[in-house]
Amino acid sequence: MRILQTQDAPSAIGPYSQAIDIGSLIFTSGQIALTPQGDLVSGGIKEQTKQVLENLKAVLQSGQSSLQQVIKTTVFLSNMDHFNDFNEIYGQYFIQHKPARSTVAVKTLPKNVLVEIECIALKNS
Repeated sequence: MRILQTQDAPSAIGPYSQAIDIGSLIFTSGQIALTPQGDLVSGGIKEQTKQVLENLKAVLQSGQSSLQQVIKTTVFLSNMDHFNDFNEIYGQYFIQHKPARSTVAVKTLPKNVLVEIECIALKNS
């Protein structure tokens, strides 16, 4: 087991790792719409979704993986009214490869963001 850490995504804001590499799989922690410097992106659900996916991309790359290797995502939305706009941006990152996904609405997310995404991915072979 190896802890993954990259400067190209925001540092953990609590006692957890950006991701864990267990050999052939990478388990990411939930990413929110913080820049690698730790600043919350301005804008709405579309801008936040893009930043979250860029963060996941960076974390996966640090473990020799990519969004194209994602098996499963879990998406947490602050409001299901954001679902269509979220899907529009999400679909730009998963064009042909479409991992399994669960999407749930939650009462509150860290730093009052609109979206958080975690994933499980294979490592590149």
